[in-house]
This record gives sequence, C-alpha cells and structure tokens, in this order.
Amino acid sequence: MESLERLNMFDVEFYRGKKVFITGHTGFKGSWLCRLLVNTGADVTGYALRPPTDPALFEIAKLDKQMHSVIGDIRDYALLKKIFDEAKPEIVIHLAAQPIVRDSYKNPLYTYETNVMGTVNILECVRNSTHVRSFLNVTTDKVYKNREWEWGYRENEELNGYDPYSNSKSCSELVTSSYKNSFFGDGKVAISTARAGNVIGGGDFANDRIIPDCIRTAMKKKEIIVRNPYSVRPYQHVLEPLYVYLMIAGEQYMDGRYADCYNVGPDEADCFETGMLVDLFVDKWGEGIKWKSQCDGGPPEANFLKLECSKVKNVFGWKPKWNLEMAVEKVVEWTKSWMRGEDITVCMDKQIKEFLQYR
Repeated sequence: MESLERLNMFDVEFYRGKKVFITGHTGFKGSWLCRLLVNTGADVTGYALRPPTDPALFEIAKLDKQMHSVIGDIRDYALLKKIFDEAKPEIVIHLAAQPIVRDSYKNPLYTYETNVMGTVNILECVRNSTHVRSFLNVTTDKVYKNREWEWGYRENEELNGYDPYSNSKSCSELVTSSYKNSFFGDGKVAISTARAGNVIGGGDFANDRIIPDCIRTAMKKKEIIVRNPYSVRPYQHVLEPLYVYLMIAGEQYMDGRYADCYNVGPDEADCFETGMLVDLFVDKWGEGIKWKSQCDGGPPEANFLKLECSKVKNVFGWKPKWNLEMAVEKVVEWTKSWMRGEDITVCMDKQIKEFLQYR
C-alpha cells in the first residue's frame, strides 16, 4: 500500500476526464456530489427520479445543464442498463434510495423495492459491464442493529436496521457483499460500501430532517419545534462524506486492495444531541429565533447512534475538516445567499474550494 501521507492528500483532480455514473444524483447529496465532480472536469452521468423536493438544489444549481442527467427509476432495470451501457462508466457511485425513516413506515414496499432491488439492478449493470473498475454503494449509519449504547458502531457489528428504511439499507449492504463475493472475486472491479452519518448542508429541503425543519421555521420567524432534543447523532457537513466517497472510489480504482466497508462520520466531539445542534443553528441564524421540545407521537427513533471511524482514518490517513459549528455556519451562509436571490452555484463553489483547501 502507498503511504498514508500521500493518501491523506487525496486530490479530487484525479477525476478529471474520468467517466463517472451516479445514481440518485438529483437528491441533496447527489447534487453536491455532481457539482464537486463537474468542477474537476469529470464526465458525469446521473440516473435518478425527478428531484424529490420543491424547491430542489439540483434545479436551483441548474446541474442538468452541466452534466448528462437522465430521469429514470432505479427499479426499472431495462432503462437503467440502457443508460449505463451508453455511459460506459469507469466509476459508479450508488446513492439512489428512499432515504426518509418516517416515509419507510408509510410505504415499506416502495422503500424495499428501491433500496434493495435498486442495489441489485445497479450491481447487475456493473456485473455485465467491461468498463467499470470501481463501485461504491453509499448506505447509512442506521444499517447497524441499534443496541442504544453510547459508543460508536464498528464495521464488524451486526447489520440489522430496525425500521424499514434502516433494514432495507442493511439488506443493500448484504446484497453488495454477496455480489462482491460471487461475481467480483477476480479483482477486476473494486467494490466498497460507505456507511455515513447524518449530513447537513445548504440546499437540503427534505421533510423530517432537523436542519431543513429549522430553516423553514426560521424563515417564517416562528418557534422551532424539536421532537427529540436528547437523541445523539453523528452530524457532519455534506462535503465531509462526499470527499470520502470520492477518495474511496478513487483509491480503490488505483489499488483494489482498498475495497472494503467503511464508516464515515465526524469525530466524537461532533456527535451532538439534537437540541445542542439546534442551539448552534439558532446562534448562527440570529434574528432572535427560539426552539422548544415537543414530541409529536411519531414512530420510534433511536436515542443513541454513533459511528467508530478509526478504520477509514487508519487506512487512508483521513480526518474530518469542518467541525459541527463550522458546518452549521456554512448551512446558514448558503441559505441566506439563496434567500437573497444570489447565484447559489457561486456560494457552493466557494464552500467547496474552502473545504478542499482547509487543513
């Protein structure tokens, strides 16, 4: 293996000219990932449903003008394979998912079809391709059987998510492992999974996520409602895991021995109680907004959820760049730029540049 010093300085310019296929590119994380890759000069093809929110970061940033964007359902194998074969990608990053826990209770069938069979479908495309060298399946910190303990889960812990969303992502992990063992043992395609924690960032308009809920309420100048202020989550800015995804996919492209499963999360100091995160948001937003705790009687949620990320740090020499205070500051900066009607791609590019240069 190459030195950790070099790996710690992974340069996203590696992607210049590379053919990259992204599923779920119209979502929040997918949009930031596309902007990152477009800025490197990568040849990006995205396959996803229409943006899941209105407004949507993908549309605000006009990303469809900067890449090859195809609207399609990950469950539609015939269409997916057609687009995939036309793109002839070298690197595949699989983000497509039904990502909301509460929505998985409302429609578990759709959640499992999308998150499990969607993974099967994209891996079938990879299996039948002669161009792919690197595949990364992005899952979640919720794949682990939650034992409500206060220390972080390691990659060798039991996979058995509780709710339909979390469980379907556990299944997605198992599907990936099965395909890796059954069809990619020759090492021609490097296969990894990345289990990321909760992300925040400008342009997230999803329902049932704490920071978007805070923003919507703050814009109305109302009191923020927090349903579970004492729950602990591994919060991080969206650029943190995206950089790691690109690093894993890039490094295993060059050396298949890096293919594995990796937790991707913040340091222990940034595993915050939700109420403390809202305190940070209130401070950065200003305007005298306040919050209160109020349970809404929804489905069960985990109280403690942390990731132990020493593996990705030791293997790649990586460490998080922005702490949670900085992350919240960047969310507020992006949001107020958007509210003023400014070109948000300028703000995105500024934050991407600051992140990549941060030491």
